[in-house]
Amino acid sequence: MRYVAAYLLAVQGGNESPSAQDLKSILSSVGIEADAKQLATVMSNLKGKNIEELIAEGMGKLASVPSGGGGGGGGGAAPAGDAEEKKEEKKAESESESDEDMGFDLFG
Repeated sequence: MRYVAAYLLAVQGGNESPSAQDLKSILSSVGIEADAKQLATVMSNLKGKNIEELIAEGMGKLASVPSGGGGGGGGGAAPAGDAEEKKEEKKAESESESDEDMGFDLFG
């Protein structure tokens, strides 16, 4: 994926036909050492092809992929007694938490 991303970056930067060295330069700029075998595979698969057409073709293929699905069943309602106990526990926790931060609030 990183090789395709580097190729796309090169094309986006105005290089219509990036070379393997171009991709190596992009990858090395972010600390990635290019694997010659994988780089050669990507270059051979993209050689002579228009990247915009490939993206459009891929989007068409993705349109036929099923996605989403039925939602899971809802959980049962909790008994009323448990809800009151949980509220009391939360109040106790929030008081102790405010003591721990010594009055310093990052987000407020």
